[in-house]
Amino acid sequence: MNLGYACINMELSGKGISTNRGMIKKTFLAKGKEYAAELALKNLQDLKTVLEWNIENSIFVYRMSSCLFPWMSEYEFKDLHNYDDILKMCKEIGQLSKDGGIRLSFHPGHFDILATNNPDALERTVRDLNQHAQIMDMMDLRADHYNTINIHVGGAYGDKTSALKRFCENFGLLQLSARKRLTVENDDKVNMYSVNDLYEGVYKEIKIPIIFDFHHHRMCDGNLTERQALELAASTWPSSVRPLTHYSSSKKFNEDETSNKQAHADYLYEEINTYGCNIDIELEAKAKEQALLKYRKDYISEICYATKEL
Repeated sequence: MNLGYACINMELSGKGISTNRGMIKKTFLAKGKEYAAELALKNLQDLKTVLEWNIENSIFVYRMSSCLFPWMSEYEFKDLHNYDDILKMCKEIGQLSKDGGIRLSFHPGHFDILATNNPDALERTVRDLNQHAQIMDMMDLRADHYNTINIHVGGAYGDKTSALKRFCENFGLLQLSARKRLTVENDDKVNMYSVNDLYEGVYKEIKIPIIFDFHHHRMCDGNLTERQALELAASTWPSSVRPLTHYSSSKKFNEDETSNKQAHADYLYEEINTYGCNIDIELEAKAKEQALLKYRKDYISEICYATKEL
């Protein structure tokens, strides 16, 4: 397996390296897309630095921040005054990821809801997912599930069957490069979507892969064991792409008993059981790459992660 982490590099952020420079709406209204373009270029430059750090530290799975382009819903990338510089940097990032064997992904926020019955929310969702795909296209990343754009169904609305049907219908509104990359993830509440729900209601209809989240499954198991759920999710992936999964330990049971049970711990407190599945894992521990490095030290021989596996 390859281990990765999400967005923030704790070591580099202490040195001012950031990929999520943004601004409040008041600032955007005052300074406009010109300032957003400047921040975007800086975010991309620092993303390249993060990827170089990952390669040096034999980390080959990485989730990019969805905040690379501040307020991107308010403009088209090609209309930015420094678009040529942005595109050049995107291509450098894409080439670096290919040369270094780094698998890149996105996980847009909870406001992207394909199952929504609100037309305005759906329009915003489609635009946002399409723009995530456009960023990957600008990086010349593969338009398949190796470079995923992962979301949740987003709501049950009192009728899970109808919500799943809307999700599948609205999937067709996305541009092709977004559809080719989209994956769906199981939830962490019993009234939401288990792996089994997603298999029956999404995969069987539109054939998009399921990202298995170990931590979420502990709270919404769909009457499947962890092994059964992992294997079912893994079976939805094409044979040419290693399944991507998420893992975190419980904060409530390991660090702070006053936390809610959905909270992720800073570090990992148990060895990950892959049940023999050949998977990639994005760690969602709050200590980011520091949690990954500690986990490798505690559980994995150095020879197992020193070289990339494509």
